Parts: sequence; structure tokens; C-alpha cells
Amino acid sequence: MWRFLTAPFRGLWFVVDVLRRTLANLLLLIVVVAIGLSVWLHRPPEVADGVALVIAPNGALVEALTPAQPFDLLEDGGVGEVRVDDLVTAIRRAAADSRIRALVIEPERLDAAGFARLASLREAILAFKASGKPVHARARRYDQGQYYLASVADTVALAPDGFVLLQGLARFDTYYKRALDTLGVKVQVFRAGKYKSFVEPYTRSDMSPEDREVTTELLDTVWSLLRDDVAAGRKLAASAVDNYVLDTRRLLAAAEGDTARLAHDQGLVDALLDDEQWRRFQIEEIGADAVTGEPARVDVDTYLAATRDWTPRDGAGIAVLTLQGAIVDGEGPPGTVGGDEVAELLRELRDDEQVRAVVVRIDSPGGSAFASEQIRVAMQGVRSAGKPVVASLASVAASGGYWIATGAQEIWAAPATLTGSIGVFGLFPDLSGPMDRLGLDVDGVATAPLAGALDPRRGLSEDAAAALQMSVDHTYRRFLQRVAEARNLSLAQADAVAQGRVWTGAEAQRKGLVDTLGGLDQAIAAAARLAGVSQYHRVDVHEPLPLKLQLLQELLPELGTLPAGSVGARWLTQLRRQARELWLWNDPAHLYSHCLCGPLQ
Repeated sequence: MWRFLTAPFRGLWFVVDVLRRTLANLLLLIVVVAIGLSVWLHRPPEVADGVALVIAPNGALVEALTPAQPFDLLEDGGVGEVRVDDLVTAIRRAAADSRIRALVIEPERLDAAGFARLASLREAILAFKASGKPVHARARRYDQGQYYLASVADTVALAPDGFVLLQGLARFDTYYKRALDTLGVKVQVFRAGKYKSFVEPYTRSDMSPEDREVTTELLDTVWSLLRDDVAAGRKLAASAVDNYVLDTRRLLAAAEGDTARLAHDQGLVDALLDDEQWRRFQIEEIGADAVTGEPARVDVDTYLAATRDWTPRDGAGIAVLTLQGAIVDGEGPPGTVGGDEVAELLRELRDDEQVRAVVVRIDSPGGSAFASEQIRVAMQGVRSAGKPVVASLASVAASGGYWIATGAQEIWAAPATLTGSIGVFGLFPDLSGPMDRLGLDVDGVATAPLAGALDPRRGLSEDAAAALQMSVDHTYRRFLQRVAEARNLSLAQADAVAQGRVWTGAEAQRKGLVDTLGGLDQAIAAAARLAGVSQYHRVDVHEPLPLKLQLLQELLPELGTLPAGSVGARWLTQLRRQARELWLWNDPAHLYSHCLCGPLQ
């Protein structure tokens, strides 16, 4: 009887389900056709003669763009991303393009960048200046990274009510021990490396003397590089830049609180120009558009589209594989370095007859020790097939990031790259205290001492704690062995530069951890040299995206160009990233090689 009564509803549901699937497939087909037509009908824009190329990055400066994901739709605003290599490519082309009269830098919407990335962009601007074309920069206000970029210009302008915020470098971390103690949570730590400070926020309420020592030295080294570049760009003494930073209160009082006047009096800017004055300045120096009467300018995206045929395709292929983000086991989500995915890509490059060498661009603070070794082995496989592999270290290539680099034939780094941090740790949260407070008891049986040992509801037994520490020590020795073999060092020599200590690229070269200082272009040239080819072209390799994310990127390209957020939004974004990274930790042995460091700016 029930079957008789429900039969009409089953039939109706079948019709609805068929219609639903048909409409969904039809919509997908329409989207795919629309994307195909837009690509087919697209024509590159034209660039007028006598224009200025405008460098006005909106968002964070990154090595590789993070693909938009569905949950991005739920966010209100956020921070966009700009690929540093796109800016460098545009500037390089503009230097040789007779249509480009000048370069204009408007950096006030530039967000997090990292000193090493800014330095590579600054080098491209210096090369542009060497072509004899002028460079002009202006912002309503400059933070430290924005000003570092602008300071290379021939003319640096500032709004009359603006400021130049040079403030030195700092690193302040949040320490959770007191909060964890209040909650009754114990975090058991197992580490190898005297300076491996990543675990300290969970075990201390302040910075350890060892971490304070190496961090102070690191910040002083990077600040010296930044200060000297600014001084050279502005033709000032290094002491004048230091004085501006160290004696701000007195200098600002002398300027009667006028921050723009202070920057001008101290030689950091050449002129104070409001928006209309800046507009007229550009027309006078560059020229006006014949149609609009506005300054003759072309933005980076338009210029790259207009010159996309400039990319050479002759000669051998040198593959560039960019690894950006935390290193995770398996197939990591977009924005991470998944061991399985990267290893598979490297195997494909090994078997690709069009590829003669591989450059692995690393921008990662580390992560899973297992995944790091997996990628290193895959790089060795490429080399065993007769193809050279060169590691190019970006802003941060430390811990697991450096572990990966040991699989390369040569290692290149920027002077301000943060690298090293050769050490290993493991963390285990003990939630037995909060469980007890809530009146929750855990009881059961096990067949062996380690059965159920990694249950956070129960404290670690002595056997389990000893096993974890021995695993950490063993993994650290493996790490040292990889470093020693790759860098032709003894284990004692490798240990002397390890212990979790972070080095700049320049220091790492002196310590024998890096072969040569240079950027990505130099690393590509080195790979071609090792492959024995004189004519070559670059082939960018990307991890494949699921079809849904590919469609999302095409339909919502504006997600990559959202305005930079407020200070609060940046802090919340950083907090979310840290929480997300902890969530992604999935090393099968719970062993990690991660650096508590990020790009300095």
C-alpha cells in the first residue's frame, strides 16, 4: 500500500532530478563556451607612443598567485595579490620599448611584500634607469616597504599631508603558555636544534635568550641592507637614515608635527604634491593623452597583454616550478606545497623531452618533514635523468624549504632571503587537564604500550614521549646528512650552521649553505649553463587546479585584485593564516621542519 501511495512522488522526484541535472550541465556548457569565445575573440591592446608604464601594485607581492576558492566569495574585501615576476617582466620589456618614455611608481596600495621581493623589483627599476629613461614615484603616504621601493626613483613625491614611515624592523610573537596553563592544556614539545624557536610560543611566555640573540642579529643584518639601499637611492649618508628612524620624536618636534615637512627636510622626498599637482607634474614630464588630456600612462596588466608575444619560445625549455606556502603531506589545498602533487610534477618534468633543466623557486617557511624529503627525492630523480636542477630561494626558504633545496645541483638566494633554520620538532597537546575539569573520564584497554598513545585526551606516557624525542633526533640527523651531502660538509660542519638558526642569504653563502647570490633570472641562466644550452626559453609550471576552481578564476578575476585591508584586517588575516597552517599540519610521523619566520619588511 505504501508503495502505491509513494509511487507518484517518486515519479515526480525523478522528473525534477532529471531537470536539475540537465540545467546544471547546460549552465556549465554555457560557461565553458563563453570562456572559450572570450579567449578566441580577445585581441591584445595597443600601446601608444610616449607613455609611462605605471607600477601601482594593489595587494601583497607574491611569487605565485593563490587561486581563488569558493569561500573567498564569503569574504568582505581582503588583500589581493600581485606576482612580482609580472612586474619585473613588464619593467624589463619597458626598458627596451621605444614607446615607453618613463616609469611611474605609485606604491601606496602595496601591502605585505617582503624585503627580498622588493629588492628584486628594485633591481629591475635600477636596470630601467640605466636605459636612460626617468623614474618618478609618488604616494599620499609611504610605509617602510613602499618607500624602500620608491626611494630608487629620480623624483620622489609625497602628498602635503602625508608621511614617510621608516621605523626599522621588529619581530613580536604571541606566546600562549599562560593561556594554555589557565585552560589546563599541556603542550609537550620535542625538538632538535638549540635555536629552533617555533615551539616556544607554546612553552614560554616570552622570547628565549637564544631566540632573542639570533633574531636581533638577523634584524640588524637585514636593516643594514635596507638602510644602505635607501641611502644610496636618495644620495644620503647611511647615518642620516638611521637618524631619521632613531630620533623621530625630536625631528618631528622641530618640524612642528608636520610629517610631510619632516620627510622633505630630511631629504627623503623631493617634492610635496597634492593629487592635482601630481597630475600636472606627470603631464609636464611625460605628456598628455591626445584624447583625454590626462597623463599618458599604461598599466602593467594592459602592457603585459600588449607585449605577450615578446616572450621567446626558441631554444631549449627551462622549467620554473614555484613552491609557495607551507609544505604538507599528500595533495595540499591551493596556497600550500603538497608533497604528492609536487613530486608528480617533477616526475612529469623528468620525462618531458622539451625540458632540459628545472629551476625550483622556493618560498616556504617549511612544514612536513616527510613531504620535504619526498620532494627532495623527486628532484634527485630529475637530476638522475640527466637534467640539472637549480634551487632559487625567494623571501623565505627555511627549514623544510631548505630541506627541499638540498636536492638541487646549485642553490641561489637573494642577499636578504631568510634561510637555514635546519632543525626538527614535534608538538603534542595534552587535553587531560580540561577533560578532568569538565568531569570527563577516559578509560579503556590497549594491547601494547604505544597503542592509543597519541590520544590528546590522555597524557603521554614515558614510552611515547621517549619514542617521539628519538624520532625527532633521528629526523634531525637525516636533515644534517642531507645538508652535509649536498653542500660537501662533514656532519659536524653541518651541525655547526644548523641547530635551527636562521641566516640571511648573504650569511648562508658565507656559511656554505648557498652557492651564489642572485635572483630568479640568474638561477634560470645557471640552469641553462649546467644543461649546456645557450639558447633557451622559460617554461612556467603550475600545479593543476580542479575544474571548479579554474572556472571560478575565469568568472571572478576581480578576487585577485581586491584592495589592501586595514591594519586590523591584516592582523586578522595573519591570525587566520597561522591557524589554517596549524590545521594543515599532517605529517604522518607528526615531525616538522618549520621556521618561525616570515618575510621581513
